[in-house]
Amino acid sequence: MENMEKRFENQFIGGVWQRGNDSEHVNEDQNPYTQETILKIQGASSEDVDAAYQAAQKAQKEWMAKTPQERSTVMEKAAALIEEQQAEIIEWLIKEGGATKIKSGLEVSLAKGITEEAASFPMRLEGQLLPTNTPGEESFVTHRPVGVIGIISPWNFPFHLTMRSLAPALAAGNGVVIKPASDSPVTGGLLPARIFEEAGVPKGLVNVTVGSGSEIGDYFVGHPIPGFISFTGSTPVGKNIVSQAMSGERIKQVALELGGNSPFIVLEDADLEEAAHALVVSKFMHSGQICMAANRAIVVDAVFDEFVQKVVARVKALVTGNPAEESTIVGPIINQKQTDQIQKIIQTAQQAGAKFLVEGKINEQLVEPFVLVSEDAALEIFHEEIFGPVLPILKVKDTEAAIKAANDTEYGLSSALFTKDLDKGRTVANRIEAGMCHINGLTVDDQPNAPFGGEKNSGIGRFNGQWVLEEFTRVQWVTTKSGKGQYPF
Repeated sequence: MENMEKRFENQFIGGVWQRGNDSEHVNEDQNPYTQETILKIQGASSEDVDAAYQAAQKAQKEWMAKTPQERSTVMEKAAALIEEQQAEIIEWLIKEGGATKIKSGLEVSLAKGITEEAASFPMRLEGQLLPTNTPGEESFVTHRPVGVIGIISPWNFPFHLTMRSLAPALAAGNGVVIKPASDSPVTGGLLPARIFEEAGVPKGLVNVTVGSGSEIGDYFVGHPIPGFISFTGSTPVGKNIVSQAMSGERIKQVALELGGNSPFIVLEDADLEEAAHALVVSKFMHSGQICMAANRAIVVDAVFDEFVQKVVARVKALVTGNPAEESTIVGPIINQKQTDQIQKIIQTAQQAGAKFLVEGKINEQLVEPFVLVSEDAALEIFHEEIFGPVLPILKVKDTEAAIKAANDTEYGLSSALFTKDLDKGRTVANRIEAGMCHINGLTVDDQPNAPFGGEKNSGIGRFNGQWVLEEFTRVQWVTTKSGKGQYPF
């Protein structure tokens, strides 16, 4: 492990593990539970970013010259390596991101799933022969890779959310440069790069630049080489990325998975025990630090008291503490800045008159669960992304009021609703302004063959399956004609 950590103290550019050239910034990778420094990485400079993009552009030509089967074989090997290295990956997720064993195991499984799905992509890049009104002409549509894709990944599910873009981008024939979050440079960039290095991608096809946003952030997005930027993170940062992608030397396409305010609706005919269980998992998985987390529960008046009682009982049984312990469900918050933000959200709700039924303790970056209830839909906590183990529950009159409250947000990523009437459930789901809705299920769901993405300020584009394949390729129309043409003049 010590030798591996030494390797991860470097950037990965052009197939070489090398020291970054930003002399002013050092990325300190800290364990959020112990606050101990795991390793230090000398930051990447704009020159490093330029070298990474140039290496990806050069290697992409070699990569595209390989057959679809050769590219599929590399993807299959990468998936096998994730399986083989699962214990090490989980260890990194726990110590670098504060992930519990349950969450880290789930994350590795998700990453392996999307990589296995991506292994089928080279054989799914099918063309199409179109009818044409021009005599002697054949009209084709083909899918071509974008060329080079820049990936900016987050800290909350770093390994999976990097692989969710990285594996499909490579499978579609692209080169890649990754900028991982400062809190997760290993699991969000350097470890995935090592896996594909071992899987046999051409030297320089995958690159990782770990650096401060002030030094390389805008340059990474605005660089003229990448034709596509894939970003997962906050909505304000996503808006800035769109601006940078449109204003640079080259206009770029973007795929953005941004903030969420997922509603969890409980109707009067719901299985309350099942709904309470699903809500607690949807909210408190990874301490609520998930874009899809059930950010707020919306419960109709007829079952409100009974449901809340069941939820509170489950929440009080959750174990908070060391993420390396098997029994821990709620681990640490990623950094002190996030903890401070959660405290501010709690204080604002208290001042606004919300009733707290569970009040946990906050000790540095360890935040125990909170549960609060209110009938005031205007409370700020029902309209902002919490990203922590704080569950607000809103009481509403009926189904119509629940739908109205669910849509009263700038976000539209995931959602869930509980009812025994599946026809009614589908009708309600169709009225919820979200990219995903799960009837009698978790808000936290991500499957490799299903479209993942949001509406409104939750993002642009879709990941997974054929949908991400469409994002990471470009359609080209080609015609061939024999004989003399007939022209208008």
